[in-house]
Amino acid sequence: MRLVGDNVQQGIYPIQEALRIADELGLDLIEIAPEANPPVCKIMDFSKFIYEKKRKLKEQRSKAAQVTVKEIRLSPNIDDHDFDFKLRHAINFLKEGNKVKVELFFKGRTILFQERGEMILLKFADAIGEYGKVETLPKLEGKKMFMIIAPKK
Repeated sequence: MRLVGDNVQQGIYPIQEALRIADELGLDLIEIAPEANPPVCKIMDFSKFIYEKKRKLKEQRSKAAQVTVKEIRLSPNIDDHDFDFKLRHAINFLKEGNKVKVELFFKGRTILFQERGEMILLKFADAIGEYGKVETLPKLEGKKMFMIIAPKK
């Protein structure tokens, strides 16, 4: 087997010799690549190896981006100023790297104006175009019409 590791003369050794060297150093003999010809083994402390592996995995998880979905609610009778105000908030959310769920809520008889609601959502998507891309087109569920916008990379 091929032997590698710290404080070890690297080379090809018989199994018994590799085990003896590992025992003298007070470390473990770990098979790294069993498919190689000859198989590759490393002399190291196995518990330290496991600890470092877990620590690297934990570090990778902490660095992974947490994507949250922020919600913005509109109504079919929204005024221009309110629209711009909600648009600015959505842009800030997208700049932070969050997804935005734009929800248009129909109250009472306003459900008759679904086309107006869809036009408002499409206008919102068009206005926010340079900061995010539409992930889900406007969809009606009960009294709510919504779409999801993801930040551009």
